[in-house]
Amino acid sequence: MTATPPGALKLELKRILVEKLKLERAPESIGDDDQLFAPEGLGLDSIDALELVLGIEQQFGVQLGNDEVATEALASIGQLARFLVEKKPELAATAG
Repeated sequence: MTATPPGALKLELKRILVEKLKLERAPESIGDDDQLFAPEGLGLDSIDALELVLGIEQQFGVQLGNDEVATEALASIGQLARFLVEKKPELAATAG
């Protein structure tokens, strides 16, 4: 059994983001702290948020909960990784 490298969770989240939202950029080009919904960040919208939430729920089996929790969790890839580790501590080794 091989160990999952640190940072794998964030890279997986970036891949989900690119794939689900059909972004024309490499997952690696998205910074961990880039704001997902701010105009100066990725500039995603509410439809993008729904797609991303569905992807997260399918991949990790974690519900994002109410709007306030989701808004905070979806601020950046780093925030989303922290949220997932909080909900599923077994992901901590891959969070990086």
